[in-house]
Amino acid sequence: MMWRNQTFSSDFILLGIFNYSPTHIFLFSLVMGIFSVAFLGNTAMVLLIHLDTHLHISMYFLLSQLSLMDLMLICTTVPKMAFNYFSGSKSISLAGCGAQIFFCVSLLGAECFLLAVMAYDRYVAICHPLRYTILMNQKLCALMTVASWILGFLDGIIVLVAALSLSYCSSLEIHHFFCDVAALFPLSCTDTSAFERLLFICCVVMLILPVSVIIISYSYVLQAVICMSSTESRRKAFTTCSSHLSVVGLYYGAAMFMYMRPASNHTPDQDKIVSVFYTILTPMLNPLIYSLRNKEVSRGLRKLLRKGKLV
Repeated sequence: MMWRNQTFSSDFILLGIFNYSPTHIFLFSLVMGIFSVAFLGNTAMVLLIHLDTHLHISMYFLLSQLSLMDLMLICTTVPKMAFNYFSGSKSISLAGCGAQIFFCVSLLGAECFLLAVMAYDRYVAICHPLRYTILMNQKLCALMTVASWILGFLDGIIVLVAALSLSYCSSLEIHHFFCDVAALFPLSCTDTSAFERLLFICCVVMLILPVSVIIISYSYVLQAVICMSSTESRRKAFTTCSSHLSVVGLYYGAAMFMYMRPASNHTPDQDKIVSVFYTILTPMLNPLIYSLRNKEVSRGLRKLLRKGKLV
């Protein structure tokens, strides 16, 4: 079913998350501060891994891709939110709304698959260290990374096409700070049950399958770590894996809470808060978690700062 004529002639209205009260001005400033840290942190991580030859291994290549995805994700939503807040305008064009839907879903999906690849990388590194360069060679690492991007984009295309097939004949006011798929359901005057089932299937593919890979990988990793005789090796393995598991817990917890509940259980305010968590807060925490808990990353960052390559 095609979009109604008024959808083409009118922009959507993003009601946003903040008003102009003192409390909300403070919260908006806090979000912008988090955005700045996330932007700078992920940019620094991508540049650091590219510039430091000691970090040119599969683990850090995957980490640079995670930072790139987080960087693109925050740039998809926050600049438009900030522009609308400062300008007083709340509109977003049809093309802009479609772009936000596509890139948000694509990047979230690609990140899900990439986290599974990172879990497999840790499994090979800890359980098969002597065969690591063979089982996780550069060609295979690049192939799995490209596959993560492609699967994410395919998911974004499917969801975007499905969203464009709905008919929107009621108010075009979106109770969100960006064009989120779930926030469009109340605006449609057609039955959205088929689309909700499609979205649920996409979530199963994006979330449950990668989580299964992560659980299986780390069950073997845990067994291997317990059997290690060296305390130093055990500590290093736990440090590396705990960083990844922290990111997995933050990301998948919020994503599952957001997209794997029935639409009837969603409330606009609740969805906004959860969306802030996984689209803004988590991208800020990822580089901090990896840089603070990883000696190689911290050492490389200090070395490049001394050389002045990141300033």
